[in-house]
Amino acid sequence: MAHYAFLDENNVVTEVIVGAEEGSEGKNWEQIYGSFRKLTCKRTSYNTFEGSHKFDRIPFRKNYAGVGYIYNAEGDGFHAPQPFDSWTLKQDTFIWEAPVERPDDENFYTWNEETISWDLVTE
Repeated sequence: MAHYAFLDENNVVTEVIVGAEEGSEGKNWEQIYGSFRKLTCKRTSYNTFEGSHKFDRIPFRKNYAGVGYIYNAEGDGFHAPQPFDSWTLKQDTFIWEAPVERPDDENFYTWNEETISWDLVTE
């Protein structure tokens, strides 16, 4: 079973479907699904996250595409929308990274964009 993401004109994922395995029956399913919907279609892997495959196979397009995710053609991968203006996209994983590392302890924190820091959740 394979998954396919449909993209709008801005490369934003509008829908993800389950489809045929790429190459099955000797067909290019990205092209077939895309032509049918008149949208760009890219295969995505449910088992790929942060540029790694869950079962130690070849990772596919950095991350599984979700609705609202963005397809980066240059890096041939999917990433979530930028959560905060100060965060940067790691090019090897396509995961957003805060400019300040989150404290590594058992507490809960939220990002404060105004102070560019992690705030301890006290409630």
